[in-house]
Amino acid sequence: MMKKAFFVSCGSLSLGLGIIGIILPLLPTTPFLLLSAACYAKSSERLYHWLLENKYFGSYIKNYRAGKGIPLKVKITAVSVLWLSLSFTIVFVVPLVAVKILLALIGAFFTGFILKQKTLQKHAV
Repeated sequence: MMKKAFFVSCGSLSLGLGIIGIILPLLPTTPFLLLSAACYAKSSERLYHWLLENKYFGSYIKNYRAGKGIPLKVKITAVSVLWLSLSFTIVFVVPLVAVKILLALIGAFFTGFILKQKTLQKHAV
């Protein structure tokens, strides 16, 4: 029961950030919606199906799951936000060199993951 509540909470938080990402170009929408779908799939079939069938959010998830990819704008935004936040943390927050290196390696991994994803063509939405 606690696991279900955790995943519903994380999915809802991620969905909220995804919705904000639709309005604010600073936040990438698709990754947050994908995280919401994953959390809901592990916790609530009703919320998962609601998200997939939602006329505003469903297409983001369906396009990714169908192998159509992630929009180029989302890729650029995600990588930019990732490195802006990591750079700030590495330069101003973390004092240990080993942690700075670890953060840079994590950032490089996720950058590679995002860039390797297929880019969604305009007509596929």
